[in-house]
Amino acid sequence: MQKVEVLIVEDDLRIIDINRRFVSKIEGFEVIATATNGAEAKELLSLTHPDLVLLDVYLPDMLGTELVWYIRQHYRNVDIIMITAAKEMEMVQEALRGGVFDYIVKPLVFERFRERLDAYREHLWRTKEAGEVDQDVIDKIMTRSLAHSKLRERETAMPKGIDHLTLEKVLEAIQRTGEKGVSAEEIGKEIGTSRTTARRYLEYLVREKKARAELLYGTVGRPERKYRFLN
Repeated sequence: MQKVEVLIVEDDLRIIDINRRFVSKIEGFEVIATATNGAEAKELLSLTHPDLVLLDVYLPDMLGTELVWYIRQHYRNVDIIMITAAKEMEMVQEALRGGVFDYIVKPLVFERFRERLDAYREHLWRTKEAGEVDQDVIDKIMTRSLAHSKLRERETAMPKGIDHLTLEKVLEAIQRTGEKGVSAEEIGKEIGTSRTTARRYLEYLVREKKARAELLYGTVGRPERKYRFLN
C-alpha cells in the first residue's frame, strides 16, 4: 500500500518540526505539506488532497474544530487527528462529533504518537481492503473508539509523573528479570531513562503491589535496592 500522505496544520513552527520528525520515523507515512493557519490549510487541502490531517485546535484565524467541519463538508475522504493543548471537554466533544480519528493532548510523546498512527494505518488498510464486510469486520472498526477511550481512562488515572507507556516498559523489563531482581539503574539503562526516573516507576509498582523491593548487602559499599515482579 502507498504511503499515507499527511498535512500538518499547526501555528508553532517548532511543533511543526517536531511533528514532521516524528512522522518521518513511522513507516508508511509521509508529510507532504504544512500550514500555519486555517486559510493556508484550506488552500493546501485543495492542492494536495492528503489522506490525513494532523490538526491543532488553536489557529490564528480560526479554531481547528471549524476546520474539521470544513473538511467534512468538502473532503470527506480526509481523516483527522487532533494534536493540541486544548483539554476542554466541549472541544473534545466537538472534535468527536466532527468524526476525528483521534485526539492527542500535548506535550507530544513519541511512543504515544507512534501508537496512534499505527492504529490509524491499520484502520485505513482494513477499511480500504474490505469490499463487502461482515459483522466481525464492522465490530473491529466500531470498537476502535471504545479501545481508545479505555486507554485514555487508564492514562488519566495515572498519578502525576507516571506515563502509561513508560510504565508498561518498566513493567515488561522487571518481568523479564524473574527472581534475580533488578536495580533502578539497570532498568534505566534498559529502557533509556535516568536512574531517578526508573526508580520513581519502580516505587510506583511497589505501591501498587505489582513489585516488591528489598535491600541486598554486598561485600563492599552501600546496600543495593533490588526490585522483583510480583505475579
